[in-house]
Amino acid sequence: MELELRYMQQQELLQELSGVLYEQRRELDTLRAELELLKKKLADEPGLVDARQQERPPHY
Repeated sequence: MELELRYMQQQELLQELSGVLYEQRRELDTLRAELELLKKKLADEPGLVDARQQERPPHY
């Protein structure tokens, strides 16, 4: 009887973990797609990033 209870608990936990992993995978895929879109926008618009931000201040 105890083994059956442990087995059922493990099955429930595995289902829960599987759901969490699925949601994380979806979110990761979404973030990767957004990152690729932002990379493409930066590559297509060189003036989008202010070149002056990369220059050192005059006191250096």
